[in-house]
Amino acid sequence: MSNSFFKRFKKEEKPPEIEEEAPVWEDRIFWVSTLQKIAFPVLNNLAKGSLKKNMPFESNSSEGQKFSYLEAFARVFNGIAPWLELGADSSEEGRVREKYINLTLKSIANAVNTHNNDYIFIVEPKQSLVEVALFAQGLLRAKNEIWLNLPMDIQARIIRELKNTRIIAPYENHWLLFTSMIEAALLEFTGECDKERLTYAISKFRDEFYIGDSIYSDGEDFESNYYNSFVIHPMLNDILAVMRKYGLRDGEFLDVQLMRSSRLSSQLERVISPEGTYPVLGKSLAYRCGVFHLLSQAALLKILPRNISPAQVRSALTKVIQRQFTGNQNFNTEGWLICGLNASQLELCEDDINTGSLYACCAVFLALGLKADDVFWTAPFQEWSSLKAWNGNQIQPDQPINF
Repeated sequence: MSNSFFKRFKKEEKPPEIEEEAPVWEDRIFWVSTLQKIAFPVLNNLAKGSLKKNMPFESNSSEGQKFSYLEAFARVFNGIAPWLELGADSSEEGRVREKYINLTLKSIANAVNTHNNDYIFIVEPKQSLVEVALFAQGLLRAKNEIWLNLPMDIQARIIRELKNTRIIAPYENHWLLFTSMIEAALLEFTGECDKERLTYAISKFRDEFYIGDSIYSDGEDFESNYYNSFVIHPMLNDILAVMRKYGLRDGEFLDVQLMRSSRLSSQLERVISPEGTYPVLGKSLAYRCGVFHLLSQAALLKILPRNISPAQVRSALTKVIQRQFTGNQNFNTEGWLICGLNASQLELCEDDINTGSLYACCAVFLALGLKADDVFWTAPFQEWSSLKAWNGNQIQPDQPINF
């Protein structure tokens, strides 16, 4: 890797706090560079205690401003945690990773410090439940490099913040998974949890909300959207992994759930067009490539179906990331994300979407938790399903599941 890849972006006027976009010589370099471009303003400011001061607020409603800062941090951390978990090493990427590990540790210390300007854990129904759960999931994904490297007093403050969310009653939909995720983290980090809050979501999704062919209804009413990938499958996978680790009976559902996730990953891979676009369907489209949270997690967990190679998933996701982040159309002049799908498109955003919400796009980076020598990164470019089909090449038919 060239030293120029990871230098700060410079302008004659006051430089934005944003990392330089790297030339795309290989996919992993491009992914890491884009990760920095998105995450650096959030982590750098929070580590300095200046996130509330410098992060803009854009939304169709002013209601979410008090949560916006926690949203930004929790969603960045949630997506980059598996990459941080690789730890530092002597490579150039390893040194960059060390920088981001340190930024994250400082950010967490400020975020939970009630005396810091950037104390952002506001426990007030309902939105904080979402962000604390995403933060907890990030801690599970980076236990060794983040959780275990936090001082004991910071760990104690985090445990307090996790438990404080118990006053929040979730909606009877994917929000049930937020309470469950927080309890899974408490079980992992303390050995204790509220088992009813942990297991209730699992029983609802397993026994009542499953529709078929890998798709869960988001509560009693079904809506067409990407929430099976945004939240439902990724959280079920991580919660159930903790439950199985601790020998809880409902953890037995993990095997079926992973097979369902494998099937959903094949559907997500197929919706990526030859141009790197995807259907503008459902709500929360301002999460951008966070739409592919589950596809990237499936690559990380190595549960992709056998008829879809890791290389074609990498190639497809790289095309999507290029489509949305190669240029600066989704950033303001200071390097913060702006509301929209692929430009400033505030009218596309629901009222509960704000600047902090947009950082859910970082979920696409989960596969960076695979080491650089993994076949996901080393195999040559391969056409993904829609590219094969529209180029007239051979492609297997789509195969549903019935369990």
